[in-house]
Amino acid sequence: MSGAAVAQETGGVKVLGTRAPREPHLEIQGLRVSYGAIQALRGIDLTVGRAEVVALIGANGAGKTSTLRAVSGMLKPAGGKILLDGRDVTGLKAHQLVPRGMAHAPEGRGIFLNLTVEENLDLGAYRRRDTAEIAKDLEYCFHLFPRIKERRKQMAGTLSGGEQQMLAISRALMSRPKLLLLDEPSLGLAPQVTETIFRTLKEVNERGMSILLVEQNAHLALQLAHYGYVLETGEVVMAGPGRELLESPEVRKAYLGE
Repeated sequence: MSGAAVAQETGGVKVLGTRAPREPHLEIQGLRVSYGAIQALRGIDLTVGRAEVVALIGANGAGKTSTLRAVSGMLKPAGGKILLDGRDVTGLKAHQLVPRGMAHAPEGRGIFLNLTVEENLDLGAYRRRDTAEIAKDLEYCFHLFPRIKERRKQMAGTLSGGEQQMLAISRALMSRPKLLLLDEPSLGLAPQVTETIFRTLKEVNERGMSILLVEQNAHLALQLAHYGYVLETGEVVMAGPGRELLESPEVRKAYLGE
């Protein structure tokens, strides 16, 4: 483990190292989500700084997907606040958040299998009217993922799993978001395809986009992330810079198979 100081917050969250100061882009304060009598999130706090990659890691059922779904307006929170660029957006629906600069590529990809690749991408930009800029963003997506350019006239349902994930990310990017939420982008993909996806996320982030990432591959996620949070049964139990979490014995044992 590195020599960084370990502190204990009053909420019982173990914090490793220090966080480089960044202007908050997304702030989650005391977020609670319930499915009937089941509490999926029990009052979590987290921040995504501007142009920062933040990873959420944890076992299945820890509340990672519920966090993204609440932030993106797919679920109504049972309590707490969600602030985007300092403005309270708690409870807003997904279609209200897209114009505010948020996009969500959900688990399972959620693409339209009976539409072509190009039609899926057009739908990603459905709220935009800046035709010339839409064309530039389309070419940028094709630059990021040449394979979907080759298949632009194919039905999305005929694509491989990796190509469908590339399409899902590209469709989210077509709304020109400032904050991208990604849920399990490597799920079910071959290692080579996963490497391509993560290399692309790094490039997108380096252009200034903030990313909140839920990812089963904790090693890859924390390598990419500026900062990370560990969720257990709906609560944040540990937080710190991605590299610090990678070196944590608890994280290595629980999530890296060591």
